[in-house]
Order: sequence, then C-alpha cells, then structure tokens
Amino acid sequence: MANTSVKQKALFWFRRDLRVHDNAGLYHALKSGADVLPVFVFDRDILDGLPQSDRRVAFIHASVHALQAELRAAGGDLITVHDHAAAAIVRLARQHDVCAVYTNHDYEPAAQARDATVRHTLQQAGVELLTFKDQVIFERDEVLTQAGGMFSVFTPYKRAWMQKLDAFHLKAYPVKKYLAALAPLPPQTIPTLQHMGFAADALAGLRITPGIDGGEQLFEDFKNRINRYHETRDFPAVKGPSYLSVHLRFGTVSIRELAAYAQHRGGEGASTWLGELIWRDFYAQILWHRPEVAQQAFKPEYVHLPFPNPQDLFEAWCEGRTGYPLVDAAMRQLNQTGYMHNRLRMVTASFLVKDLLVDWRWGERYFADKLIDFDLASNNGGWQWAASTGCDAQPYFRIFNPVTQSEKFDAEGKFILRYCPELTGLSGKALHAPWLAKPGVLASAGIRLGHDYPEPVVDHGVQRDLALALFKKARPG
Repeated sequence: MANTSVKQKALFWFRRDLRVHDNAGLYHALKSGADVLPVFVFDRDILDGLPQSDRRVAFIHASVHALQAELRAAGGDLITVHDHAAAAIVRLARQHDVCAVYTNHDYEPAAQARDATVRHTLQQAGVELLTFKDQVIFERDEVLTQAGGMFSVFTPYKRAWMQKLDAFHLKAYPVKKYLAALAPLPPQTIPTLQHMGFAADALAGLRITPGIDGGEQLFEDFKNRINRYHETRDFPAVKGPSYLSVHLRFGTVSIRELAAYAQHRGGEGASTWLGELIWRDFYAQILWHRPEVAQQAFKPEYVHLPFPNPQDLFEAWCEGRTGYPLVDAAMRQLNQTGYMHNRLRMVTASFLVKDLLVDWRWGERYFADKLIDFDLASNNGGWQWAASTGCDAQPYFRIFNPVTQSEKFDAEGKFILRYCPELTGLSGKALHAPWLAKPGVLASAGIRLGHDYPEPVVDHGVQRDLALALFKKARPG
C-alpha cells in the first residue's frame, strides 16, 4: 500500500519573474498543497550564443543571488543549474519525484516551442506543467476587437484595454502568506559567471542595481518624478524615464504593482506612463497572434522591400560615426551602457532604415545583442513602427529628420556632448549639424571634420527621397 503520509512536491521554475512578491505562478504553486522546490536554469540554449561580456547575464546572475537570499530568508532555497532548460527541468522533476511543475507564461516563439517540449515530456512521466499569466496585464486574446480579432492599431487597443481593466487585474498575489510551503533544502550554490564562461565585471561602471532592491529603488525614485513624465520623457539629457525597463524584462518588479500605481496616482504624467506599459501588452499580443513578425514585416507589402543594405554605412551606424551627432551619441550610449533612451531608439531606427536604407532587421538584431532590457516583442514592435513595416506603424512618408530631432530634444547638446565630447566647443546649429558650421567656428573649437569627427555619411534630403521611392514602389497599385 502506498504511503499516503508523504507530502507531494512541486517545482516552481523561475524565468522572467525573478522575485518572490506578487508572483502569479509561485503563488499558485505554494497554494497547491505541495512542498515547493524553486528552480532557476541558466539556459545554455540561450547563453551559449552570447558574448563573454553580455551585461544581461551579469544582471540576471546578480538578480538570482538576490532571489536566493529572499527565498532563504523565508526558509527555502533556490536550486540553480547551468544546462539546457528543457532537459534540466525534466531531469529535476524526475529526481525530486514531483507531481507538477509550475511556471509563468512566456510568449516568445522559441520559449513556446521549449515549453511544448517540456510539457510533452513531463506528461509522459505523469507530471503536469502548469503556467500562469504574470509579465503582462492582459495577454494573448484577452483584449480583442468587437469582431473577435486582434488589434493591429494601438489607440483602439488602449481604449479596449482600459475598458476591460478593473481592480482584479491589478491585485497583487499574496505570496508571502504561503511561503511556509517552501520545501526545506540543503544549502544550494549558484554557478559563477566565470564557470559559465562570462565576465564577472560586465556591469562595472554602470549605474544599475540588479535584483528586487534595484527595481524598488528605481520605482521609489520615479514616484517623485512621475507627475512630470509627460513633459520630460522625450529629452535624453533629462532624468525623465522610469529606467525600469530592465527590471520589467526580468521580472524584478511586478507589472501589476506598476500599473496599479499609475492607475491610482492619476494625472497626465501617470496616465502617459501607463500608456507606455500598455504598449508592452500591445506588442506582446501582436507577437502572440502573429509570431512570424519576429522574422518578417507585419505588412505583407513590405515583406520583400529591396533594401540596398550598404555594409559600410551599417557599420558606421553601429559604431556611432555617422556624422549626425544625436545619432552617434545615441549609438555610443547603447554600446557603452547597454541602454538607449526611448526617443533615441526611434531616431536611430528611423535613420538606419530611412536614411541609410538598411533593412530594419539588421538594426533589430543589433539592438537585441546590445540592449540590457532587450524584449523581443517590444524591440520588434518598435523597429517595425520606425521602419513603417509593422502594425500601427508611422506612415512610410513620415521620416525623422535627425537634425531637427536633435534641436528639439537636446537643444543645448548636453546629451550629445556626454557621448561625443570631441564636439566640445560647438553650440547651437553647429553642434547639431557640424558640416553646416562655418570653417572659423570649427577651427576655434579645434575640430576638423573627417579627422576629429566624421563628415555626414549621407545627405538626409537625398536619402529621404530614395526611401520614399523605395516604399512607394512596394505599395500595391
């Protein structure tokens, strides 16, 4: 006869949710009646293709340490392995003889395929894989048009999102009430960055605090500035954004907590910021309904746009030496810090596609490699918006002028000079468009174009006409 006094066990698989508080899947695992074994996998399917100095891995590693400390304080611990996740989860489930594996939804195509494999293998062993919504407010097909289809334009999606929202969707999961269900474990060790083939100092010199504490500190700071968010968010030299994007990406903050605060705070600043959180949901549901957008244009007429793709101009863009100061400063910020201001993401994307005539997917991949807050749905959505190939895209004939963007959003050049110090001595129009400056102005600043700072690699006016012709030719009729 089976020993019915032995309590069942379950795994909770942490992924994009590196926190204990308000964690949907963890809450359901702890309430299940089983002893819960928390697990995190440094997934080799993802990590093996990354450079040694990848900042994201360092951020995750530090955040996993913080998560382990919180679990230990609650009487548990964190099983951490460096392996292929699909195989590791199945192996751990068998090793610990669990009845179920709990985790939170992941919407990216590769993650969906991984989870399908895990679910199938676990089912063969009589183990359930149970997943829950945690990283967005509304997912998949929870917000649909009146005809029952997906939204492809943001404004009506936002309207429907707001109409559906109620207190239930913003309520935090009371995880701490159930932490006694954490299974006791012997002290667990976390693989070192060096053991996994990564540099230990990838975050050195950057003002980034990983983990739950880092997210809380940023959020508390932003609360003091949120009322002016709508006024300050577009100016890269101003402390306007929340800077919470990397914490949202890895779940060291709760999206419900952020959205609830914005909703209850009210005012134009908080409402504008809530709109940015809704954009995350919007792009996530686009990727869910149309996973092919990860590889191709959302709009069919632009799937085969014949971009010239000049390699030398792409490399100049990557390295921040296009001769357009705002573009160069933004790219240098990305390369040096792993972060880029949102306004500048639009400017640099537009410049690559509409000025340099380079396929948006080249830029998307470069951002994916460099951004510490890289999120496939948002990155893809933003790039396709700027390239005019996506849903809710800016029309192809609206092309950012990098000089006027510079003059409007960095009028004094504070941001430009932070990352392009070789332009010190220039101001006004000369700083935003050095090639238009009089020789005496350049000479007095000690700047020789083509030597101290690049000549512009293209003429914006000429390239604008070429871009318009490229897109117009691809349009039907």
